[in-house]
Amino acid sequence: VVRIDRAIPDLTHSNSSRLPPPTADLLTRHKSSIAVDLKSASGVTFIKSLVPYTDIVIDPFRPGVLEKLGLGPDVLLKINSRIILGRMTGFRCDGKYKDMAGHDINYIAVSGSLAMLGRKGEKPLPPANILGDFAGGGSILFQGLLLALLAREKSGKGQVVEANMVDG
Repeated sequence: VVRIDRAIPDLTHSNSSRLPPPTADLLTRHKSSIAVDLKSASGVTFIKSLVPYTDIVIDPFRPGVLEKLGLGPDVLLKINSRIILGRMTGFRCDGKYKDMAGHDINYIAVSGSLAMLGRKGEKPLPPANILGDFAGGGSILFQGLLLALLAREKSGKGQVVEANMVDG
C-alpha cells in the first residue's frame, strides 16, 4: 500500500535534510506514503508511471475530480487494463445530492440511520465516523474491491467499483 498525499511545501517536503514531521492522522500508521502535486503535469506523469505496477487505486475525491486531473478510469484502464479503481463517495454519484458536500452525520441522516440512534424522545447520538465512513463506505467499498479482484481472475480485466456511504 502506498498512500499518495498532497504535496505541501515545508510540511510534506523541504529542501533541507530534515525529515518532515509525522502526521497526526492515526489512520496512516505503518503505511508508506509519498507526497505528489497532482495539479502539476510532472505529478500526473509520475502517477501514470506507477499505474502499470498497480492493482488497485482508491479515489478519495468528489465525483469528477480524478477526471479533471487527467487520471480518470478511461485513462487508468488504458494504461493498465487490469487495474481496479475504487471510488467512495458520501452520496450517490447519480443522485440529487451528488454535487453536495457532506460529512458522516449528513450521510447517516439521509440514509435514515441517524434517527435510530439514541433514546426515544431525545436528540440522536451520532456515532462519530464509524457508521457512515467506515461501515457504510469503507466496508462496502472493500467488499466490492474483493469481488472485482475475483472477477479479474476470470476475465483478466479491471473495472470501476463505486460505493457510497448513504446506500452502504
